[in-house]
Amino acid sequence: MSEIGRERVLRAALELFGRDGVAGTTLSALRTASGVSVGSFYHHFAGKEQVAEALFVECIALYQDAFLAELKAYESARGAVSGVVAFHVRWCKEHPDRARFMFTERPAASEALAERNKAFYREVRSWWRVQVRHGALIGVDGVTAFVLWLGPAQELCRMWLNGQSPEPDGRQVELLSEAAWRSVGGAHGD
Repeated sequence: MSEIGRERVLRAALELFGRDGVAGTTLSALRTASGVSVGSFYHHFAGKEQVAEALFVECIALYQDAFLAELKAYESARGAVSGVVAFHVRWCKEHPDRARFMFTERPAASEALAERNKAFYREVRSWWRVQVRHGALIGVDGVTAFVLWLGPAQELCRMWLNGQSPEPDGRQVELLSEAAWRSVGGAHGD
C-alpha cells in the first residue's frame, strides 16, 4: 500500500472512530470507507487496533509539535503559561475530530508513542526547570504541573467535544489562562 493508501486508512479511521469508537468500527467498514483492498490494508496494519495506534500517535505528534512551538514563542513564563492554555483550546477547536479521538480513545502503549512522549516531556520539563530556577514557576513534578496548567482547559474542551457544554469562548480562555498562571506562577513570576 502506498503512503497515499495508508493516509486514506487513517483519514477514514479518524471519521469512523470519532463517530463509532474503535470498538464499534468494523474492519470491513474501515476498509470500505478508505477504499483500500484487503491486501493493501494488511500491508501496513495488522488490524484496526494498529490503525488506532498509528492515528493516536499522529494526533499526539501534531499536538505536541504545535505545543512546543507555542511554548517557545514567548519570552516570559507568564506569557507561555497563558499562551499555551489559549493554544490548547484553539487547537481543539481547529482539530475537533482529532481532539475528540485523543480524549476518548487510549490505544495500548506503543514504542512509537512512548518515544514521542519521552522527547516531548523532556523538552517541556527542561523549559519548566529553567523557569523554576529563575523563580518564575513553582517547583512541582511534571504531572502536577500539567494538571495545574492545562487540566481545566482540557476538561472544558472535553466537555464541549462531548456535547456537554457550548464551544469555549474567549472569556473562558482568559479566565483559565489567568487561573493557570495563579496556580503555577512562582514568587518572582513575570
